[in-house]
Amino acid sequence: MPQNHLADETSPYLQQHADNPVDWWPWGEQALTLARRENKPILLSIGYSACHWCHVMAHESFEDPATAAVMNQHYINIKVDREERPDLDKIYQAAHQLLNQRAGGWPLTAILTPDDLTPFFVGTYFPNGPRHGMPAFTDVLEQVVVYYRRHGEEVREQNQSLINALQQGRQPADPGALSPAPLDQARRELGRNFDREHGGFGKAPKFPHPTSLERLLRHWAATRDQASPDTESLHMARLTLHAMAAGGIYDQLGGGFCRYSVDDKWMIPHFEKMLYDNGPLLALYADAWAIDGEADFKRIVEETAEWTLREMQSPQGAYYSTLDADSEGEEGRFYVWTPTEVQQHLTPEEYTIIAAVYGLNRPANFEGHWHLHVYKTLAQTAEKLNISAAAAHELLNSARQKLLGVREQRIHPGRDEKVLTSWNALMIKGMAIAGRRLQRQDFIDSAQRALGFIRQNLYKNGRLLATCKDGRARLDAYLDDYVFLIDAILEFLQTRWNSDDLHLAVALADTLLDHFEDRQHGGFYFTADDHEALYHRPKPYSDESTPAGNGIAAYTLQRLGHLIGEQR
Repeated sequence: MPQNHLADETSPYLQQHADNPVDWWPWGEQALTLARRENKPILLSIGYSACHWCHVMAHESFEDPATAAVMNQHYINIKVDREERPDLDKIYQAAHQLLNQRAGGWPLTAILTPDDLTPFFVGTYFPNGPRHGMPAFTDVLEQVVVYYRRHGEEVREQNQSLINALQQGRQPADPGALSPAPLDQARRELGRNFDREHGGFGKAPKFPHPTSLERLLRHWAATRDQASPDTESLHMARLTLHAMAAGGIYDQLGGGFCRYSVDDKWMIPHFEKMLYDNGPLLALYADAWAIDGEADFKRIVEETAEWTLREMQSPQGAYYSTLDADSEGEEGRFYVWTPTEVQQHLTPEEYTIIAAVYGLNRPANFEGHWHLHVYKTLAQTAEKLNISAAAAHELLNSARQKLLGVREQRIHPGRDEKVLTSWNALMIKGMAIAGRRLQRQDFIDSAQRALGFIRQNLYKNGRLLATCKDGRARLDAYLDDYVFLIDAILEFLQTRWNSDDLHLAVALADTLLDHFEDRQHGGFYFTADDHEALYHRPKPYSDESTPAGNGIAAYTLQRLGHLIGEQR
């Protein structure tokens, strides 16, 4: 009789699968030993609680007894929360990239050999029946296990080739003298990929890419006192920030940004909200406001920070991880409206303003409903209606507050309430910068409470832990946890000096150098030298949904070393 082993896990994502008929195991020695003993391949499924397609695959396949029977017969099935185990996610996403020559995503579906945990088949979402040119999930499972049994030698050869490719990685460059050449090259590439009509980079799906926008602002700042300042960099950053703020990727009623837009115009988002997006964007908009006092940027900072205080900060001080895209089984249902519904709650004057600004007088833009997105600026609307800008502003704000109150009565999307050290650090930094720029003590207080939670609950015996849920802190921390937290502390120290916080930053830097540094080739591994041994030890250099740990390590160690006079 199959038995599911996820009920005692701290991850809300794993707990969502605890009642599946699949014999799920969490990643751990018990499951890995069982796979080796029974010589069964491992079916590794990686996702996260706010992931829409993870929910789809769960409903179609993992909740289906017939599919579960195939999985249980042929595989040892392991479910992983990519937010708790980014080490596993990084190495198996890299394998997907190499084996399929394209980027992966979630849910990630990897099938591993039991002896060395190397993936010989990797995909993402599979439907429960053949459609959209994709095979049915059960067909994939049956075919892969047959291939594994009949072609063991070919599987081993492919595994060795994959391991060799991963180990080659990037060869260290001759350090030579530091020069601005890499930054200039980055600036040129951002210019080539820039969407000059809608802002952002490339085509849909459109992601915010806050690190790229920060690079543009820094490039402008480095040239602003020169004879020919790079005003184009400032223009690209400002156009993108304005476009996102006006788009549906931004919650026009409640504040905060969704993960990405499915279209070029930032109109319709994938509705999940992630802490790791909103922390860096909070800092970015605060810095952009500091450049020239743009009122819209200040409003975005205030609304996003207030959303964080209202919905994402726990009573104990830490920040929660995510809000789901779905509610009541439908993506975006919490956020969308009909004109009739909006009219019921507003005065005619309020409705006239909000309908013109957000397009309620236009065709529906999301599955027969209206997702709020700026079609006309408030100034344009006021001019057309022949009313003052102040009167239009008052009516729009009144309408927004009424609709937010109505929306609060709806069934909310699920919230993943686990606490992640690295993501908390990103929001601590964002809150510290926003509080300093806007002179908002409540934002600074929020950052201080979160930092205090980490110190008290996630820093044990001189080492960080990665995650905490329901009072259970666990899992050895990763590179991002250490360097993001050092970075956050250095920002926070600019708002409120505390020697204990400085001492914590120094201790974290010492641990970073002792346990993560690659002393032979430079840089830092994602996992510590005493971490669980995996088939690959990644050393990430590229920004993904969060900044590259090695980039932040270089930045923070330079600043900390300068501050305390420590040459290491």
